[in-house]
Amino acid sequence: MPGITYEDFLDLEYDPADSDLVCAFRVEPAADMSMEAAASRVASESSNGTWAELQVEGSVTDLSATAFAIDGDEIRVAYPEELFEPGSMAQVLSCIAGNIMGMKAVERIRLLDCEWPEPLATSFPGPGFGTSVRTEIFDAPNRPITATVPKPKVGLSTEQHAGVGYDAWVGGIDLLKDDENLTDQSFNPFHDRLTESLDARDRAEEETGERKSYLVNVTADANTMLERADAVAAAGGEYVMVDVITTGWAAVQTVRERCAELGLAIHAHRAMHAAFDRVPSHGVSMRVLAQIARLCGADQLHTGTADLGKLENEDTVGINEWLYADLYGLNDVLPTASGGLHPGLVPELIERCGTNICVQAGGGVHGHPDGTAAGAKALRQSIDATVEGIPLEEYAEDYPELAVAIEKWGTETPR
Repeated sequence: MPGITYEDFLDLEYDPADSDLVCAFRVEPAADMSMEAAASRVASESSNGTWAELQVEGSVTDLSATAFAIDGDEIRVAYPEELFEPGSMAQVLSCIAGNIMGMKAVERIRLLDCEWPEPLATSFPGPGFGTSVRTEIFDAPNRPITATVPKPKVGLSTEQHAGVGYDAWVGGIDLLKDDENLTDQSFNPFHDRLTESLDARDRAEEETGERKSYLVNVTADANTMLERADAVAAAGGEYVMVDVITTGWAAVQTVRERCAELGLAIHAHRAMHAAFDRVPSHGVSMRVLAQIARLCGADQLHTGTADLGKLENEDTVGINEWLYADLYGLNDVLPTASGGLHPGLVPELIERCGTNICVQAGGGVHGHPDGTAAGAKALRQSIDATVEGIPLEEYAEDYPELAVAIEKWGTETPR
């Protein structure tokens, strides 16, 4: 009876089937390992192999992953579709980003990219709205939508929070957004904040004649998130916000199912992503995290500022292009640019990322010398000027809020 060994998981002549999930990894083998040996162990450990030679009756190799390409420090591994439970992102990731991240056979390993086959991809729901929020929720077909987080992001009372939201909305902001660590604390309870903020939203809509909305953070255990989603719908909200990585993808899928019933969009905050993607030689790339978010149903996702803001970025433009691209008919995702943005950076941001985005500025709105409403006006003015093809300095001659913002921040990137 022939045994199954690591060598059985390496075949550089293999041609992946259309139904295979193909993953690209960057691998630094352990000191005593060749790249071929490391690649075979990656394919083995992430499918149905083990360290000992196995004597198995019958064939199980049709369920084995195959390392089929080696190019420098990058390898490609094909996984047969039968390895995966349809619609279970937790199970998929346990294969392709599980034990292999800690194997002694590799010094470092990074999941760079995935090519999702149609049967597996369409077993997930994808976004309910995607980029259509710009027209289905707002009337913004020709410009980026805008968002802001009250600052300081925690510590404001409910009354203060709603007041900041009102000022931002009447200044021209589309979306008030909770930050990632504001959920249901005693100084600003969830249900009070939801009610008072939406009341302020209604007043702002009446005053401005524009649609406004609120990204209220429902992050919690899965059952509580469902209860909070129900409360948002009952109160007349259009969105929930979820810290998708800290809650876990299974919980996100559960929330997506409820939001489909309620007609709510999901804004995905990526807090904790850098624990997976910041070190270039190890972990899981933001590109893959974005793919997972789309499959699981996020309508909006933070993808960076194309190196213009305060945070480390990883191929924002390329990630955004993947989020827009066709994926077997699943809806696309609206990328959110956030982290250190202000009006002076808007022209370059739109030059790099286009208008089919959400632009979120916190300090770049509330740090305006004349306050939140003026900061919101300045951000909106910078977007309007850019979309109309007018230089900011020229546009600012007629808009004092923008002129003050440019005088304060110029076009410098904060750190």
